[in-house]
Amino acid sequence: MPGGLRVLAVDDEAPALDDLVHLLRADPRIGTVHTARDGAGALRCLDRALAEGRAVDAVFLDIRMPGLDGTVLGRVLAQFARAPHIVFVTAFEEHAVDAFEIKATDYILKPVRPERLAEAIRRVAQNAGPGAPAAGGARAPRPEPEPMPVELAGVTRFVAPAEVLYVEAQGDYARLHTPTGSHLVRIPLAALEERWRDAGFVRVHRSHLVALARIEELRLDSGRCTILVGGTELPVSRRHVRELRDLLVRNARRPT
Repeated sequence: MPGGLRVLAVDDEAPALDDLVHLLRADPRIGTVHTARDGAGALRCLDRALAEGRAVDAVFLDIRMPGLDGTVLGRVLAQFARAPHIVFVTAFEEHAVDAFEIKATDYILKPVRPERLAEAIRRVAQNAGPGAPAAGGARAPRPEPEPMPVELAGVTRFVAPAEVLYVEAQGDYARLHTPTGSHLVRIPLAALEERWRDAGFVRVHRSHLVALARIEELRLDSGRCTILVGGTELPVSRRHVRELRDLLVRNARRPT
């Protein structure tokens, strides 16, 4: 956008704030960087920007701060008539659920890597300003994968991906779990993952493939991550936590 993005960086720790500001200013898509050391200061800065007719496009926000913490501030910002994009920048993974509920644009873990921040800025830039595409840009719809044939008492029935909550590996087979029951199919989980990727299925564990839109809750407790799908709690392996969290945050930004 003309003049670059106008952003606000908020962190109560001066070294962390300085590092974040340095990385933001190094990105050519950033025009103006405002700073605040706490939630109250952030709100004052946003008020001044609105009064001057220069609304902030995005807020890069720490979570654990004295007074008004980042999650509370994020909920306040989400109620603005022209809500800025919210990018959480934190050392703690357990607030991903809050980011999901607030519909944050991104969730970055400290220490901030330049390439990871650049990806967050790309998402903000893609959706900022007049005429910007809605959440992720307009894309041509992908064809729905073919339904999966299953045998039920000698009758072949076809189960569409949209009916499936999650898939469980059982040796060289896979079990499809739907709201009304489960069905064993003769296909390895890895093959089904490849076939149903465009239908919104994501691998969360070596034994589980899940429909992203069917995830009801993401739970982080003492380093252990689980999700709730159709009332069933499923484990998320450590290697899949960050990717899943990012997908949930991005999915929450998409219009329904």
